[in-house]
Amino acid sequence: MRIQSGRINVLVLLAMVTQATQLLAQGGESVRPLRALMIAGGCCHDYPKQNEIIKQGVSQRANVQWELFHGGTDRDRTLPIYQTEDWAQGYDIIVHNECYGGVTDVNYVQRIVKGHTKHQVPAVVIHCSMHSYRAARTDEWRKLLGVTSKRHEPGGGPLQVIGRQLEHPILQGTPPQWKTPFGELYVIEKTWPNMTTLATAYGTQTQQDHPVIWVNEFEGVRLFGTTLGHHNETMLTDEWLDIVSRGILWACGKLDDDGNIAAGFQGSGKAPILLPGIAAGPQGEPTPAEQ
Repeated sequence: MRIQSGRINVLVLLAMVTQATQLLAQGGESVRPLRALMIAGGCCHDYPKQNEIIKQGVSQRANVQWELFHGGTDRDRTLPIYQTEDWAQGYDIIVHNECYGGVTDVNYVQRIVKGHTKHQVPAVVIHCSMHSYRAARTDEWRKLLGVTSKRHEPGGGPLQVIGRQLEHPILQGTPPQWKTPFGELYVIEKTWPNMTTLATAYGTQTQQDHPVIWVNEFEGVRLFGTTLGHHNETMLTDEWLDIVSRGILWACGKLDDDGNIAAGFQGSGKAPILLPGIAAGPQGEPTPAEQ
């Protein structure tokens, strides 16, 4: 390969080296990265930067190849990617980080869920995905999520996260308790039958614990969910990125019962995530966002 400029982008080179080193797993079998589609957008959050935090942070911890669909900023927008029941076909995992709470089209919402169940594509759902489609007169999306939530407590201060299923593969190696730098606690009104709470945080307004990390199964589809992630600063913490990365691996069947990652699916290794306009760690002011 001839490089006319005499230089090569460092990130591109790192990705090439990482993928090359992961081509061989146990027994000499080739391993391809997990093909992930991230769907982001809607109101109230800094999605352009969150997209990069998730892509970079997860790929440091898991062998994932990303595609991104970023919708508009209106909370009632319907996305062209969801126009057929086959929208999820060909992907290993769908990561939903979207905020479309004003959408009321029942057929549209049911089509989103059908994309997962028809092709048995697992899901990861983050923060405002739980409030998306809350205005639609159907519970199909909430059955997939494993939780029903339509509001959050006021505030923005740190949340004390307490592990409730520390033996679960996703929580292996993570602290039994940890504190987010900032937070927005979603009120969980209902949990669905196949949902398992992995961690909770206490709501000072509702005077009760609410699930903030969980897993669910719906019609054979595995799902990992977390309501944590309103602020960029929370997403930048090792705890958040570790757990979400392991949630992706678990949903795809790449974690064993002891929490070990399947051969070939480790990431490139942790490194600082430096993005313009946001902190390089959990310090800094909360990201401005509508309530």
